[in-house]
Amino acid sequence: MILIWMLCILLAGGILCWLAAQRQPLLARWIALITVSADLLIACWLFPVYQAFPDNSSWFINYQANWIPALGVSFHVALDGFSHILLLLTYFLGILAVLCSWKEVRERTGFYFFNLLWTLAGISGVFIAMDLFLFYFCWEIMLIPMFLLIILWGDVRRHYAAYKFFLFTQAGSLLMLLAILALYFIHGQQTGNYTFDYFALLQTALTPSTAMWTMLGFLIAFVIKLPAVPFHNWLPDAHGEAPTAGSLLLAGLLLKTGAYGIIRFVLPIFPQAAADIAPWMILIGVAGIIYGALLAFSQTDLKRLIAYTSVSHMGFVLVGVFSFSSIAMQGVVMQILTHGLSTGALFLMAGMLKERLHTRDITKMGGLWTSMPRLGGMAILLTMASAGLPALGNFIAEFFILLGTFSNNPVLSIIATLGLILSAVYSLRMMQKVFMGPLISTVPVVDLSARELIILTALSISIVVLGLFPQPVIDTVHHLSTIHPLLHE
Repeated sequence: MILIWMLCILLAGGILCWLAAQRQPLLARWIALITVSADLLIACWLFPVYQAFPDNSSWFINYQANWIPALGVSFHVALDGFSHILLLLTYFLGILAVLCSWKEVRERTGFYFFNLLWTLAGISGVFIAMDLFLFYFCWEIMLIPMFLLIILWGDVRRHYAAYKFFLFTQAGSLLMLLAILALYFIHGQQTGNYTFDYFALLQTALTPSTAMWTMLGFLIAFVIKLPAVPFHNWLPDAHGEAPTAGSLLLAGLLLKTGAYGIIRFVLPIFPQAAADIAPWMILIGVAGIIYGALLAFSQTDLKRLIAYTSVSHMGFVLVGVFSFSSIAMQGVVMQILTHGLSTGALFLMAGMLKERLHTRDITKMGGLWTSMPRLGGMAILLTMASAGLPALGNFIAEFFILLGTFSNNPVLSIIATLGLILSAVYSLRMMQKVFMGPLISTVPVVDLSARELIILTALSISIVVLGLFPQPVIDTVHHLSTIHPLLHE
């Protein structure tokens, strides 16, 4: 029941933060930090357990208990290597989200950390739920506290951004709910067993037209969250107005739930329908790579610039998943990890600059390297990672994706390569506008504090380690090559 304990720790920690802050606001911060750290330690402890498992290509934790037996709903959670890596990412970024909020959040501290921890609990539930009703339940739990984080602690246009985020995501969620119910009833009519269990629904026989329509219900929900063009419109506003920790969780984790959903549900349950729509999805992915990069180059708002880089980088995920190549799939998992780390770090950097300069406009920055050499040094490493330079994790991810895609679709893979060039262009423009040239701002600024330096150093080391030693991640997710019958080496 260790997975249930991990969820309960976060849920109980959130409630404790809310109650403790009524007497001592500082206590809520420490409770949040200890809570997420405890889950990270448990997830790290599970790593050698997984390595010692006789067959590390299967589910090494699988727990199921009745929840609503009359409807075929169970509390079914399970963990394989892919889910385990995503849990490690969730709790690592969760700790950094708590740390970066340490001094930024001064109002309703307890309720803030309650929402932060419940968002992490919802994300964790999404990564381990093996009952589709439970999966949908966690998907919705993840949405509501993030909506509150944006609307209560966001920037000037936070109401507009929060409602836009909610409506886009909720529209996709309703389509997914209809698709889940369709699977539930079709499977029940075929077998007489009405259940939401993932492993049972994998055996459901669907006609081609039914499979396509049902798959689209899942797929649209996941590409909205990813987000893919043309469903990306909510992302820049949500990122631009969210508090720093909210942007970190959005970029590092919430977008990854869309990628996870496609890999875990769309490909295994609807293999033929996924194969039929694959060329179109690769085309949409390539369009997102180019379009997101061009829009990133044109931005003057630092957080919106970084948000559009996410649209571009998530295009690589879509291309890799639907290329049906095991090498590209390994690259997709690396992209999920490295994008969460590098783009999350860039949002933290943007929040630190906003806190000091009270603006996100890069035309009002410039020459900051002189007064902030430590942040400037970190920023150049992070922009190099975003641009996909060798020896950093992003390079491994995008190289694997392009290599795997080239054998299936060489033309689109070559076009997608332009995204690497464009990412270098907008990354260098960002560095030049913010840190190079003459000093523009008259506001006195101080360099990174010890807390901020620890946060960015942890992220920077992680990116370098993934770039130099990607094999442990690749070994852990090697079993993903079995999720689709058309997947090839």
